Amino acid sequence: MFNLTPAAKNILIINGIIFLFTGGYIIEEFGLRYILSDTFKPYQFLTYMWIHAGFGHLFSNMFAVIVFAPILEKVWGSKKFFTFYLITGIGAGILYSGVNFYENYSLETDVKNYQNNPNPDAFRKFVLDNSKEYYNQLYDFISSYSENPGSEAFIKESIDITNTILKSNNDVPMVGASGAVFGILLAFAMLFPNMQLMLLIPPIPVKAKYLVLVYGLYEIWSEFNRMPGDNVAHLAHLGGMLIAYIILRYWKNKYGTYY
Repeated sequence: MFNLTPAAKNILIINGIIFLFTGGYIIEEFGLRYILSDTFKPYQFLTYMWIHAGFGHLFSNMFAVIVFAPILEKVWGSKKFFTFYLITGIGAGILYSGVNFYENYSLETDVKNYQNNPNPDAFRKFVLDNSKEYYNQLYDFISSYSENPGSEAFIKESIDITNTILKSNNDVPMVGASGAVFGILLAFAMLFPNMQLMLLIPPIPVKAKYLVLVYGLYEIWSEFNRMPGDNVAHLAHLGGMLIAYIILRYWKNKYGTYY
């Protein structure tokens, strides 16, 4: 059904084999950590993109490789395609880490400022500024805290919550090939913008350029409107698309084409 090319086939095999052996240690050691974390290692910029947290995560990324990668590989050749795949994946990780550093630094500053002067209004603002997706879950606590602003118990619990939010942001490793995969999607749309693709749900045809545009807009919306439990690294997806665009524009300026 699918005419797999050599590099695409190797990407599938490598990801599949690693997934079979993926456990807590693999994710903890080789997933991409916050760059100021004690567990961060530079090699994680490469290793994170070969690890997946669950079969659904693996399947969605590898399905995109199966569908789009062979066409790009036939145009670019295996070596160029695989280099592109690695650069977009690593680049997405670096861009994500840069934004993550800024966000975590700001969060650490907000935590320190709150803990130096804890009060209900400051706590409400902290949650809305840094973790608004959990505001509804904390609403009852915030209301009770507001009614008892001098309570040592409420102050202590609020400080514990700010520490928990900080720790959860610092300690979660990022894994997955999504940055590279979104780079593939962007490249496909730039090389074949008017190619008709058939969606699965609903089963209607759509041009590649519109499909990728919708994906990009969705990732932007999702990043700024996070829901509770959303652990997807939307910035890494956007980073992969940005790195892919930069590479293709460089090729266009140097060679006159996207290949």
